[in-house]
Amino acid sequence: MSRKSQSRPLVLAALFAAAVAATTAYVLHIPLPTGGYVHVGDALIYLAACLLPLPWAMAAGAVGGAVADLLTAPLWAPATFVIKALICLPFTRRKPRLLCGQNLAAVGVAALVSPTLYGLFNVLLTRSWAAFLPQFLGTLVQGVGSGAVFLVLAAACDRARLKDRLGLTA
Repeated sequence: MSRKSQSRPLVLAALFAAAVAATTAYVLHIPLPTGGYVHVGDALIYLAACLLPLPWAMAAGAVGGAVADLLTAPLWAPATFVIKALICLPFTRRKPRLLCGQNLAAVGVAALVSPTLYGLFNVLLTRSWAAFLPQFLGTLVQGVGSGAVFLVLAAACDRARLKDRLGLTA
């Protein structure tokens, strides 16, 4: 394996982590009345999970999300680090197209796993089960919105044959 091909996932993971941090913390960052905020950073995590080897995608999501929280809501950074890594698991990069059945299903899985885990973390923080539902619902809205953005981005990437152009075919 050439040195160039070995460094490509690292460089792309770093770029994705920076983009996730910026889009989560600042770009289209919409506060929710129940606490938290809606952002499109998860769409980029989903995209990274479809393009990069799993450990690199998980690192990009975890680091990017945690950095965004360190900038906006530091108390949530440890949970975000774990949750954003986990939402990469259902996606695959092994298909020729980003929009494949598994990745479409993965959007739904991620949109449910993330709010569930954030809701449980909020229960731990507040020591009250009453804190679960508002956190769950806010994060669910966030996950569905990011899923819709991902579908648009993935379709554009497939149309542009981005995987082939970046040399990321599985």
